[in-house]
Amino acid sequence: MSRNLPSTVDSEEGLFDISTAPTTPDGSLTFSPVLKAAQLQDVFGDAASTKEQEIKGISSLDATLCSSGVGVKNICCVGAGYVGGPTAAVMAFQNPHINVTVVDRDSSRIKQWESKHPPIYEPGLHEILRIARDGSKACSFYNEPTRSESIDGMSSASSATSECESQCGEHRDEIVISARQPNLFFSTEVSKCISEADIILIAVNTPTKMRGVGAGRATDVTALEAVTREIAIHAKPGAILVEKSTVPCRTAQLIQDTLKAHRPNLTFEVLSNPEFLAAGTAVTDLLSPDRVIIGSSDTPSGRRAAAALASVYASWVPLSRIVTMNIWSSELSKLVANAMLAQRISSINSISAICEKTGADIDEVARSIGLDPRIGNKYLKAGIGFGGSCFKKDILSLVYLAQNLGLEEVADYWTKVLEINEWQRTRYVRRIISCLNGTLVGKKLAVLGYAFKKDTSDTRESPALECIKALLEDGPREIAVFDLFCDPTIIRSEIRRLLGAEVLREGGGPIEIYSDAYRACDSSHAVIIMTDCDEFRNTASSSATPRRKLQQDPRPFQHLSPTESEVLRLQSHLSTTSTPLQRFVDEPECESGCVRCGIEMEKRELKGEGAVRSTERLDWARIAYHLQKPKWVFDGRGVLDIGGMEGLGVRLEGIGRVGWSGR
Repeated sequence: MSRNLPSTVDSEEGLFDISTAPTTPDGSLTFSPVLKAAQLQDVFGDAASTKEQEIKGISSLDATLCSSGVGVKNICCVGAGYVGGPTAAVMAFQNPHINVTVVDRDSSRIKQWESKHPPIYEPGLHEILRIARDGSKACSFYNEPTRSESIDGMSSASSATSECESQCGEHRDEIVISARQPNLFFSTEVSKCISEADIILIAVNTPTKMRGVGAGRATDVTALEAVTREIAIHAKPGAILVEKSTVPCRTAQLIQDTLKAHRPNLTFEVLSNPEFLAAGTAVTDLLSPDRVIIGSSDTPSGRRAAAALASVYASWVPLSRIVTMNIWSSELSKLVANAMLAQRISSINSISAICEKTGADIDEVARSIGLDPRIGNKYLKAGIGFGGSCFKKDILSLVYLAQNLGLEEVADYWTKVLEINEWQRTRYVRRIISCLNGTLVGKKLAVLGYAFKKDTSDTRESPALECIKALLEDGPREIAVFDLFCDPTIIRSEIRRLLGAEVLREGGGPIEIYSDAYRACDSSHAVIIMTDCDEFRNTASSSATPRRKLQQDPRPFQHLSPTESEVLRLQSHLSTTSTPLQRFVDEPECESGCVRCGIEMEKRELKGEGAVRSTERLDWARIAYHLQKPKWVFDGRGVLDIGGMEGLGVRLEGIGRVGWSGR
């Protein structure tokens, strides 16, 4: 039963240099992947007997948050990856009075977070990072939209006048935003920062085990166990531990057992606070979440701990969206959410194969069923399948859970979701080779998109990599790879690590990484679209700027003390005008010879030669002109309009509709 509270992402790599071998005995209650079935039956029996207590606890939990007087001053986030970094940044941004420190053993990653080149790309993250990490200057603005307004810090804003004010003398409300001190920090001093924290967020990697019991299915919680030991030794009494990592159900018990082993005379509360972030929209998901789930024990101390964490979120999240529940329900809810989303993708992809055989159009079918309010239109876009670090891993964890509970039919059902996903990629690659006369020998292929989806630099479980691996087997002359947001050096090092140095051009292989889409596509026999970037879409105007959406002026504000979110919206709006809000302080300068600065300099030089910018759509006429005949484009993400491409003399093959190969 949920309870609404009243007011008041992950380095995933390199945190601890530890083995992935299982470290907990198979028969233990805390064996990391799953409990034994008999043990779970005991848990379910206990839950039934405490139902009445849970109902009675609802009102008391509400009262706890109002009367607890909990003052959170320091938060430590262990893990500087895709979950830990953005989550900590938004928490610090929205709570200037709380010091938030992100810790990780990987010193190079910490240095990146402290520099002007964060290790991950997420739209909107850089602006938030600059305010929380670097602090900000004082500034002011008038609480109404104006045509001419000089906003240049406190002095210029105070002296600015509008046409209306000068002509009619009417006074306008001036809002002053005070300077902020930095309250987001990054450090490799894990033990020290843990010892100072009131709340400790655990955001480390929990990948699928690669060896030992449950290999290929079970969740590897080795890094989490190592972090828990560190916390058990160094955390101050009363500190609250929060699971942000995606973990198997009942992992909180593992954490409690580790804490008791090292600090038997102290009691720590463990909360489950799963993240529901989608790569590419993580900042939006954090700033405006549809729900914040907090799982806790149904005890007075558990409710107080939940209230303390809720007070952090309550500074910007509507109270109706902060929901508490049983800690085991909270842990399981993240796995189930990802499994259900992945299931929708595999379902629509299975129908796309039927469409190609029958002449139906998958986009029209998806639009039709999406109008049914019982189904909705989310996650019904056919493509080459899902990727990322979550869906596959979490489904495998769910499969392992079902198998250990003796629910083989359940395990088989979710396994099939993964099989359809892999089959869709294989089918796509076979279609490409078939259209190119059954051979890739001597041919150049251009791959647009390497990350697993648009608006992110996350390449984990990327469908593009799996397709490239399959294409390599047919012996192409060159595979040219371009991605808008992935650092070419990162792509190159990942391919070297996963496929071998010999497949790269520098090692005598066919794969070359490009910083410019047009150079990648030049003289190609086929262009293959692997991500759904808006910049890859074909429109009437190739100079359109899909990412540069004009933010409406949020003024007038209803009060003269706007929230950080409101100021951020105004800042976003004014950044598109000639009078930006002068709030940023200078970013730290990089050391001489910075590789990332060199890459950005190269991109700026390419812009002068007409290369694609990250805010512009590709000029498909330009690409088509330089393709080898017959001109093939394989749209694996449904971003191209077939009519427009045929007008350029291009043979377009899309998923879920009959193309040239079926005519």
